[in-house]
Amino acid sequence: MNYVALIAFLLTSSTAFADGFAPIEEKRAFVSLISGKALTRFGITLNVSPEGEIRGRAFGRPVTGRWHWQSGLFCRELAYGSKDLGSNCQLVAREGNTLRFTSDAGKGDYADLKLN
Repeated sequence: MNYVALIAFLLTSSTAFADGFAPIEEKRAFVSLISGKALTRFGITLNVSPEGEIRGRAFGRPVTGRWHWQSGLFCRELAYGSKDLGSNCQLVAREGNTLRFTSDAGKGDYADLKLN
């Protein structure tokens, strides 16, 4: 059940730029937004460091991973508890204090997280 909830968080379907979201194309802009902040959503708190580390918790289990910026995309490798969720390059867009991560280079499902 917790695994299903995390997948739902990571991949919620819809269009990437609906609702006024604007793409973040530069690593420098992304890093300036996440520095010193947590990304949150119900049951989930993640810290994405400028150095490429992902740490946090989702529904009581640890989330760990690494990320890098490649061709305007946030590319991450992620584990939830002992489950390897693999790698995925995601388009990142912003509207206010919300970041939208859209899987499969912007062609897949998305998840919205608040900057706190």
